[in-house]
Amino acid sequence: MTKQQTAGIHHITAFVQNAQGTVDFYSGILGLRLVKKTINFDAPEVYHLYFGDEQGSPGTIITFFPWPHSRKGRIGGGQVGITTYAVPTGSLAFWEERLTRFGISYEKTVRFHETYLQFEDRDGLKLEIVEREQGAPSTWSFGGIPTDKAIKGFGGAILYSTAPDKTAQLLQQVMGLEKIGQEGAFARFKSYGEIGNIIDLQVTPMAYGAGGAGTVHHIAWRAKDDAEHELWRSHVQNSGYHPTPIVDRQYFNAIYFREEGGILFEIATDPPGFARDEAPEALGEKIMLPEWFEENRAQIESNLPPIAVRELEANQQ
Repeated sequence: MTKQQTAGIHHITAFVQNAQGTVDFYSGILGLRLVKKTINFDAPEVYHLYFGDEQGSPGTIITFFPWPHSRKGRIGGGQVGITTYAVPTGSLAFWEERLTRFGISYEKTVRFHETYLQFEDRDGLKLEIVEREQGAPSTWSFGGIPTDKAIKGFGGAILYSTAPDKTAQLLQQVMGLEKIGQEGAFARFKSYGEIGNIIDLQVTPMAYGAGGAGTVHHIAWRAKDDAEHELWRSHVQNSGYHPTPIVDRQYFNAIYFREEGGILFEIATDPPGFARDEAPEALGEKIMLPEWFEENRAQIESNLPPIAVRELEANQQ
């Protein structure tokens, strides 16, 4: 049997509090495109916002549930600890200046001979930026970020596990990543994709975190298509885990399972993508609802705070 291998991260989903503040940070400051405005299908009074490259390509998508009155979370074991973004080689100085201009404090750190800028969004979600050769350059420019400096997509992520040995075993034996190094507190794993392909795992166990604003809810991995997705579900189940049935998320199909270190994993299909219900040039402009919610559109929209992608004042300086 051919070994199952994921190309890397499909998307990462997190909790935040303020919808407009999240749009301002991820579009206004980081320059990502808001590619989809929809709702939490399980709680239609809450947005589900997707940000990524121009098309919302797998490996670039970060998604948010903004709950205005949600509790503050605590980052810890069983979570993605830090989400990594990749930018073109030679652009780190641009991002240092940009973060400074927007009043975002950052720390410079080195891991596996790479320099990272580590910072937090408005809710305390931990992010970092690293230069990488791999990955297609961005074609989306916003907020004064030229395409040759813009975020390409995910570099990867740092995982915090309550049982790192078991998480490492899963990454290699189930997800098909290759362990390529260990340095200090981290082991590094790599998949074959061009972006979202490098995962660093903290090798010491961490106490469980607590979900809430400023924490990642789950990390999703890529499946090429529906046929491979079904193979993934069987593979995960045969490996001793307990995947959910396949769930239709409109823009991809999904299965979910929790690994033994406590992290919620999803496997999501690359197709059909975000242009299935909007023209590519109009992505993110309208609130998109699955058909079973359309009859309640007026009520749903009236319960959602208005949001807009906008140029921020610091961009004009």
